[in-house]
Amino acid sequence: MKVAIVQPTYLPWLGYFDLLDQVDRLVLLDSVQFEKRSWQQRNRIKTPEGLQWLTVPVASRGRRDQRIVEVEISEPEFWRDHLRAIDLNYRRAPFFETYFGPVSEVICSESADRNLARLLTGIIRWIRDVLGIKTEMICSSEILVEGKRSQLLAEICAAQGAKEYLSPLGSVDYLLDELAIFADRGITVSFQHYEHPSYEQLFPPFRPYASVLDLLFNEGDRALSIIRSGRRTAYTPEQARAFLADRHKGKSSEAGAMKVVS
Repeated sequence: MKVAIVQPTYLPWLGYFDLLDQVDRLVLLDSVQFEKRSWQQRNRIKTPEGLQWLTVPVASRGRRDQRIVEVEISEPEFWRDHLRAIDLNYRRAPFFETYFGPVSEVICSESADRNLARLLTGIIRWIRDVLGIKTEMICSSEILVEGKRSQLLAEICAAQGAKEYLSPLGSVDYLLDELAIFADRGITVSFQHYEHPSYEQLFPPFRPYASVLDLLFNEGDRALSIIRSGRRTAYTPEQARAFLADRHKGKSSEAGAMKVVS
C-alpha cells in the first residue's frame, strides 16, 4: 500500500493530482491547524493580466487554533464572484462549455453548509473523477490517530497499512530529520519530483502554477496525460537531501548577491 498525505486546498494545481495519481490512497490532512491566506482557502486562475487569486472568505476572528475541518465560510455566496471570474476569463477556452456547468454546481452545492473542508474535499473528488484517477481518498479527521508533524504522518500511514509513503516535496525540510519515525513502522519514504509541463493556454505567454481548472478548460480529456508528463522518478531521501542542500546554497548565493548590490 502506497499512501500520500496532503492538506486539502482550493482548486489545486497540477502537481497535486500527480501526487494523487501515484498512490493507492490519498489522505486529506484536514485535522491540522488552519493557516489563513494559504492554499487551503485560495488559488489562482489565468487572466489577460497574469494569475489572479480566488480566495474563499472564512471566519477567523477568535478562532486562531481551529482545524481545517472546523473552518466556516463567512460569505456563503462567495462562489458567485468566483464563477463570474472563471466565466469571464475562460469562456473562450476550447473546453469551457464541457466543464463550467459541472464545476459551478460542485462549488455551489459543496459550500451550502459553509464548511470549508467539505467544499475543498468535494472539489478535489470531482476533479479526480473528471481526470479519471481511481485513487481512493479519505480525510484524516476520520482516522483516530494523534501526533504532530512526522509523528502524525507516520501514525496515519500505519493506520492505513502503508508500506510506502510518498511525500510532497514541501515537507522535505523537516521530514528528512525524522525518517526514523517511519522506519520504526516499516514504512519507506520517498519525495515527489514534479516539473510543471506546458500546455495550450489563453493569453500568452504561458504561466505555470495556475489551478488545474486552467488545464481542464484548455486541454479537456488530454489533461491527465499532460499532468503525467511532468512526473519524474521520485526522490529518495538521499536525493532529497542533496536537493535541499542545493536549494539552500542557491538562496545563500542570491542573498550574497543582493547584499553586494545594495
